Amino acid sequence: MSATPAWPPRSAPRLFVKGELAAGQQRAIEGPQAHYLGRVMRVGEGDAVILCDNFSGEWAARVVTAGKREVVLEIADHLRPREDVPDFTLCPALLKKPRFDQVLEKATELGVAKIRPVITRRCVADALNMDRARTVITEAAEQCSRTALPELFEPQPLAQFLREWPEDAVLWFADEQGPEDDTVPPAATAFAERWPPAGLLIGPEGGFDDAERDLVRDHLQARPVSLGPRILRAETAAIAATAVWMAAMGDWTGSAET
Repeated sequence: MSATPAWPPRSAPRLFVKGELAAGQQRAIEGPQAHYLGRVMRVGEGDAVILCDNFSGEWAARVVTAGKREVVLEIADHLRPREDVPDFTLCPALLKKPRFDQVLEKATELGVAKIRPVITRRCVADALNMDRARTVITEAAEQCSRTALPELFEPQPLAQFLREWPEDAVLWFADEQGPEDDTVPPAATAFAERWPPAGLLIGPEGGFDDAERDLVRDHLQARPVSLGPRILRAETAAIAATAVWMAAMGDWTGSAET
């Protein structure tokens, strides 16, 4: 006797949708998401689709009808609640679009709670297309099975960002001049000494200038850390340092305070 297929199958497509989901509810999926389900994934009546609403968590739904421009789903089973993630904020300086897209994507995959872009003097970009950035984040969350989307902030000039940084959160400062200063601890060592909430500030291509570095170092919550002896690209520094923090204090350890 053949085994009953798992419901929902692991291969089921996964989407974030707007508005809170509930069992028995019907949802009409339109636009690019309908094209993805109908034309790319070729779903048909009775097929499973996984939906997340960024509120209640993850749900299994069945396809009721699949047309060219609209796919109607019926919400069936609640699979998982919305995940808790450590209170960690990645604060990267704006970069060229492809590289900043990579930062947004990987930060989402790594489990950050918030992304607060910063504008500095050496930034090659001074604006961010927020709708496009949210799309990058959402697609990354769909791919890596997150049930919570990182909160994305509008970019801020460095001085304003520092003024508004919360008093209860340490701000780790990835100082590219750290290896020349024996008082700057390695990131892995420093991260393990402070529980969340925490943030990580990463400079732009070319790094912070001297005045900006002094401004950050004078901030009461800022703590400089070294990311090692090699000069890293800004996007590499953001991704690598986030991974180090998650390994030391984040939800990779299974013991982080959220």
